[in-house]
Formats: sequence, C-alpha cells, structure tokens
Amino acid sequence: QMQLTESGGGSVQAGGSLTLSCSASRDTYSTFSMGWFRQVPGKEREGVAVIYTVGGSTYYADSVKGRFTISQDNAKNSLYLQMNSLKPEDTAMYYCAAVDEYSGDWTELPPYYKYKYWGQGTQVTVSS
Repeated sequence: QMQLTESGGGSVQAGGSLTLSCSASRDTYSTFSMGWFRQVPGKEREGVAVIYTVGGSTYYADSVKGRFTISQDNAKNSLYLQMNSLKPEDTAMYYCAAVDEYSGDWTELPPYYKYKYWGQGTQVTVSS
C-alpha cells in the first residue's frame, strides 16, 4: 500500500507559476512509475506528466510540454510538478498517482487506470 498526499495547489493568474508536491508514505524508488493527472467536472481524468523510476524518463501531455516539469526525489519520497506559464485551461483538480509494477499494454503517457495509488487531489485555478 501507499498513501499519497498532494499540496501546493491554489489560485493564480494566467502566466503565473505553481509547484505541486506529492508526499508518499513509503519509498518511491520501488515504484515503476509515478505521475500527475488532472480532472475537471464532467470529463475523464487525463494524464499530465509521468516519470519512470528506473532511468528517470519523463513524458508529457502535448498541452503542457515546455511549460510543466515533473521530477521525483526518492530520498524524500516525493514527486513534484513545476507548472509555468499557466493558462486558464490548466484549471483542474490535480492528482498524484503511482504504480509499483508494469502491467502490460503500457504507453509512454498511460491512461489513469494503469495507476494503482492515488492522492486526494489539489485544486489549481488559473484566472485570465
């Protein structure tokens, strides 16, 4: 089991920056992948950025490439998402997720249901 706790959300004007943090209840170096997902009411949860623990490869949704950066600090059992040049369309609930094992049929930026552990989410609101 793993508990994940997000923090760092808030309200910001367009063009601003926020850094989301995710604290894990146990070691993150044993995970296969961790990631950030977001969801707005009425829509499916979408992948924003994921990182693969072995090798550190990162993948981003096209909508955030060049603006968001995901990073993982295994010494602190933490995951981060640096968000720059925020846009109103980035407004959503942001979730941290993790999975311990590869489960087959895996794409670089996999769908949310490939991840087993989830935090409660942190709201990000970007005003124009």
